[in-house]
Amino acid sequence: MLGLRGFYAIVDLAPALADDDGRTLELARQLLVAHPCCLQLRAKSAGARTFATWARRLLPLCRAAGVPFCVNDRLDVALAAGADIAHFGQDDLPLVDARRVAAGAGRSDLIIGISTHNRAQAIAAAEAGADYLGFGPIFGTASKANPDPTVGLEALAEVCRTVPVPVVAIGGITLEDVGAVAAAGASAAALIAAIATAPDPTAAGRQVASAFTVLRTA
Repeated sequence: MLGLRGFYAIVDLAPALADDDGRTLELARQLLVAHPCCLQLRAKSAGARTFATWARRLLPLCRAAGVPFCVNDRLDVALAAGADIAHFGQDDLPLVDARRVAAGAGRSDLIIGISTHNRAQAIAAAEAGADYLGFGPIFGTASKANPDPTVGLEALAEVCRTVPVPVVAIGGITLEDVGAVAAAGASAAALIAAIATAPDPTAAGRQVASAFTVLRTA
């Protein structure tokens, strides 16, 4: 079972980052120094070749850091790169089909997460066998071109009480919000803009992780 707790790191391969290999790799290294529970590669606008190239660049860094590596949206890239985790949205390959394809490729061990945006989706994904859920956007976000309606902390708390799998909160979360997200019952929090634009992404990632550690030990 994936120990999903604290800081869920995401490298968003937006065009601005894709044009600067050094900046992208340096951000990944800084995030990994914070020892997140996972590092996800997200590349909404990248083709399969670019996506796979970056997955193969980041996988060795994750292995060296002892951090599970996740590929967003693309099962083919996840399998080709040897990722530990694949994460799918509501419009991506259905979970049952992803399991079947992964098993056929000898990857029955592939961990699969599903993005959800309301209680019904969360329950359905958990019942279908998702290993963990993404839930959000908790607050307004600029990291997606067409974001779903915000769900807020109360909906997050309800989902965390309802489903038996870890819930990763995502969407518009700032460093100031992380304590409230952890208190709502989330297993981890994914921050994209707040971490990538921080003066020290490593320190910011550690701050996210510490919010969950403090809550557990309180």
